[in-house]
Formats: sequence, structure tokens, C-alpha cells
Amino acid sequence: MASINNRRTIRKYSTKAVEQNLLHRLLEEAERTPTMGNLQLYSVIITRDDEMKRRLAPAHFNQPMVTQAPVMLTFCADFRRTTLWAENRKANPGYDNFLSFINASTDALLYCQTFCNLAEEEGLGTCFLGTTIYMPKMIIDILQLPKLVFPVATITLGWPDETPALSDRLPLESIIHQEIYEDYTSARIDSFYKAKEELEENRHFVELNNKETLAQVFTDCRYTKKDNEKMSETMLQALRDQGFLD
Repeated sequence: MASINNRRTIRKYSTKAVEQNLLHRLLEEAERTPTMGNLQLYSVIITRDDEMKRRLAPAHFNQPMVTQAPVMLTFCADFRRTTLWAENRKANPGYDNFLSFINASTDALLYCQTFCNLAEEEGLGTCFLGTTIYMPKMIIDILQLPKLVFPVATITLGWPDETPALSDRLPLESIIHQEIYEDYTSARIDSFYKAKEELEENRHFVELNNKETLAQVFTDCRYTKKDNEKMSETMLQALRDQGFLD
């Protein structure tokens, strides 16, 4: 059984197929995930077809593993199924709002993480694509998602064809707070980020991007204010189109 301490993000996959029975078993087992009101406010779109992967690739900035992995799974916040159930049972649903989107997103993300843990225990590899919420409209159109369904996470899935190094993580002390939130001083920031900043690969990352600090790589190159604001507008419009915002 794989240990969480050894989990790696896998971007290169072998040609070995992911059997349908195995995939369905893992998806079914993942249904034991905690869920709001026992409503299971999520759906998952399974993509195996090469042409569909090619169509989805631009929404994920054409990352190679999108088309190379045997399977893509798109996890959706889904209040449509619950809404239709209510309407068909003489109930009056009121889930066309932002709170409902947050609740369904939480359900979908929890389900996604449970599935990833189960898949990795079986020896499968996964890569979580944070790009799903950057260009949701494209994904919505390709996957033909109806109102009250919104993509919130995508993973690539397959048998690993690589063993990458473990990614660094911040020390536990940097993320826990006892009883109340203890704000971060400059000294604490220095202490918590020192090891990350001194890693050779991160030093190289800074040099490669012609920056002075690792933080500048993230603020000036990878996740810029301009891009964040533009993609926020895109996401808000998609939420309106899908019926979660007025």
C-alpha cells in the first residue's frame, strides 16, 4: 500500500490501460467521502477518447499529460441533480446561488481527493490540474455541462512511467495555529521559507526567470495580479451563465 509520505505528482504515464472495472470500483469507494447533508453534490466526467482530450487540452494550457494520460477525470460541483430530484418530488429547491456553489465545490473537491488517495494506493499515478477554474467556459462547452454544474477540478490518471523527486513542503509549524490565528512576523516567514528558498532547484528557478527572490517568480511570472483578475472575471461570468450567480 502506498504511503502519503511518498506520494508524487505523475505527469508521464505508461501505455498500460486503466481497466474500467478498476476505475469504477475506485470511484464507488470514493463515495464514502464526507458530503454536505449526504447529498453528494458532485459529478465526474470520464474522458478516454483522444479527440476529447485534444479538445480539452487548451483549457489546461496544453500541458502534455492531458493528451498523454489514458484517462482524464473532471470533477464538477453539481446541484443540478439535487435540484431536479427536488422538483420531481414536489419540493421547492433554492440552490441557484453562490453558497450552494461553495457547498457543491467542497463536496466535489473532497471526493476528488479521496479518489486520488485510493487510486495511488492501487499504484496508479495522478496529476491535479489547477487550471480547471482558469478557463471554465471552455470546459463547460466541451463537456456540455448544464445549469448548476461547474467544473472545479481535473486529474490525469494512469500507470506511472516516472518516479519524480518528492516535492518540498513547508514545516508543520508554518500552517498550524493553537486556539487562535497567530499572525506571521518577518522572522517567522524567514524561518518557515528558508529551506524552500535554499533548494538548488528553486535557486535555479529564480535565475531562470531573472528574478531576485523565489516569491517574485510567483507574483511576477506564474500567478500575476493581471492574470488573476482576468481569470476571476471569466470565472464569475461562467458562474452567472451556469446559474450560481445573478
